[in-house]
Amino acid sequence: MKSFRLSGQFVDIEKREIYPVEIEVVDHKIASIQKLQKPADLPFLLPGFIDSHVHVESSMLVPSEFARMAVCHGTVATVSDPHEIANVCGMEGVDYMIDNGRKVPFKFYFGAPSCVPATPFETAGAEITALDINSLLEREEIVYLAEMMNWPGTVNRDPLVMEKIALAKKYGKPVDGHAPGLKGELAKKYASAGISTDHECFTYEEALDKAKLGMKIAIREGSAAKNFEALIDIIDVFPELVMFCSDDKHPDSLLVGHINEIVARAVAKGKDLFDVLQAACLTPIKHYQLNVGRLRLGDPADFILVEDLREFKVKATFINGQKVAENGTSLIPRVQNEIINNFKIKAKSPEDFKLKANGNKIRVIEALDGQLITPSVNGEIIVQNGFADSNLKDDILKITVVNRYEDSPPAVAFIKNFTLKKGAIASSVGHDSHNIIAVGVDDESICKAVNLIIREKGGVSAVDGEKEMVLPLPVAGIMSPDEGQKVAASYTEIDQMSRALGSSLKSPFMTLSFMALLVIPDLKLSDKGLFDGSGFKFVDVFLT
Repeated sequence: MKSFRLSGQFVDIEKREIYPVEIEVVDHKIASIQKLQKPADLPFLLPGFIDSHVHVESSMLVPSEFARMAVCHGTVATVSDPHEIANVCGMEGVDYMIDNGRKVPFKFYFGAPSCVPATPFETAGAEITALDINSLLEREEIVYLAEMMNWPGTVNRDPLVMEKIALAKKYGKPVDGHAPGLKGELAKKYASAGISTDHECFTYEEALDKAKLGMKIAIREGSAAKNFEALIDIIDVFPELVMFCSDDKHPDSLLVGHINEIVARAVAKGKDLFDVLQAACLTPIKHYQLNVGRLRLGDPADFILVEDLREFKVKATFINGQKVAENGTSLIPRVQNEIINNFKIKAKSPEDFKLKANGNKIRVIEALDGQLITPSVNGEIIVQNGFADSNLKDDILKITVVNRYEDSPPAVAFIKNFTLKKGAIASSVGHDSHNIIAVGVDDESICKAVNLIIREKGGVSAVDGEKEMVLPLPVAGIMSPDEGQKVAASYTEIDQMSRALGSSLKSPFMTLSFMALLVIPDLKLSDKGLFDGSGFKFVDVFLT
């Protein structure tokens, strides 16, 4: 029987009090909590942080390595949607995430992906059927039906969508939402189908509308999508309905911080400390019925020690009574990480990326820094020898999506706000189907960047003439099996190269990864063509 005692200033979130205590941990659980009579100079003791919605794959790390980094910031658990790897490898991919996560002392709670493929307008590597969802929801480690991105199907009561939601209800497990911009009657229909959360709100009014319907609002602050400033005031009105999440967190960002950063920002804005900690620590446990400790007698000993209640610098993290991080250093040992993948195409040639011009006036995808929404704007391109080329003067660059599951012609369109002045960048991290996405100033650079990804069977790349750089991601073409800090360092280096090419975006590769995410309006590009996400239909690149 293993036991130890530890003292701290107990931040009792539910009683909304702070007082000195000594806790005793016996056999991984909280055995006693004894108040101390005299105040002492002690660190603050509180439940661990929980990321209420994250795609672990977007960290470019396998779960075991994600955990090794996240615990340094006081994260003890995640509510994780494995639909990224499911789109590539199907059920084998979901099993991979669960099995790899079990290798380390961290609490991963996975969902059953509800939309694989995400839409019929793109090529994915696999399908998760309703029968598959049923078999997943039967499992104890699957705690919810992951984000229902097909909001049109939900509000229109599409039979297949409703079958999936009914399965979650059958097993008493919540259904996550994904409905950016939805308000009014449409939001009411969406929520009434059984949708319980949304992490896609990008205005306060939208969040308020959904909260009034009883939906939990997961305030997102990730590497690309940042909604904290727009949404944080909702905690003043509906504190019991707020959670915090990262959704997508690149390795360089995860190296610096996680949910602890959101907590510190909320407190710095004057939000009630206990409301903030309720959102970060307790509400996800209650909503998803997680077996994560809340610092109560008999609970699993999941807790953290922080220096103060302003910056929330983590001194130590405990999971099931085991110290897993101390003063910024992970105590979780590395494990052997296997590789699975689904990559089946041959190298491309520059001619593959030529686009025959039908005039010079076009629809342009407008990438917005810190947002997933991409307005459709009009622009002009350069026409040479009958083919459409990038217009660097107006920052209108060529973008391509290359099907990685079968050889087929690349889809080509145009985008602005990447501000590249030379070369190209590419990635096989391309939500949701994870085909190859590239942006560049000319066909030769785009082809080089794409072929680097094909050579490695997954990764992110940047090219500038003869200079080439690639970060291999051989696990499903979206993750590295390597040590997290090494991946973060490599990512930082290639990110810096993208800036040297001229990109002014805060996170160019993360932004690039969402340019094929068809379920987010307005204009996106799939491997099958330019797509209007508001009307859910393909549109022509050229304006006639």
